[in-house]
Amino acid sequence: MAAAAPPPPPSAAAITLPESTPSGHTLFSRIRLATVDDVPHIHKLIHQMAVFERLTHLFQATADSLAATLFPPNAPPPFTSFTVFLLELSNSPFFPSQNPHFTPVLKPHHLDLPIADPEKEIFRSSAVGATGDVTVGGFVLFFPNYSSFLAKPGFYIEDIFVRECYRRKGLGQMLLSTLAAQAAKMGYGRVEWVVLDWNANAIMFYEQMGAEILPEWRICRLTGESLQAYANLNI
Repeated sequence: MAAAAPPPPPSAAAITLPESTPSGHTLFSRIRLATVDDVPHIHKLIHQMAVFERLTHLFQATADSLAATLFPPNAPPPFTSFTVFLLELSNSPFFPSQNPHFTPVLKPHHLDLPIADPEKEIFRSSAVGATGDVTVGGFVLFFPNYSSFLAKPGFYIEDIFVRECYRRKGLGQMLLSTLAAQAAKMGYGRVEWVVLDWNANAIMFYEQMGAEILPEWRICRLTGESLQAYANLNI
């Protein structure tokens, strides 16, 4: 029997290499309007801020008192009274969502390593549609004020805070930039806030963002017994 012919040489097939992926870790962030359901997290964030600022002796707020004052029944629309932007973080991309007053801001952050969050469970987001991976990382609380010199309204920031494990990642800048963009969009003239004089890192950060520090101004405050002394004053 004749020997079978040798099989034809294999054809040169294209070799498909896996797509390269950037090294490191991507953290996904979202800034959205807070709701009354977020108050427990807001309360914890304010307490952490008081600890950082060494002002826990002045901290009196409760979750109930915050809910009653920030989100009262028949509350005015956002940006016309007390308003809170909430910073959320996830290892997975956020789905786009709509709000009649504000479209959430989404941004990826490329990091060298994942962030170890020791408080991930207690700051797990309660937002509608949020997966179990979504964590609350910070907030900014603000309300309208007015400049008679400019004859324009503005925003005053009462609190801006990012939890410690998420600092120096551009998230504080994202919060402040989102608020500044909203003020500019509304035609407002200013965004103002105060900073503790010993917080050199914050002062440098604000100056790098273009903020002007005004050392010639001082905060004046009537509160507690000094304020109540005027309650029954016969003027």
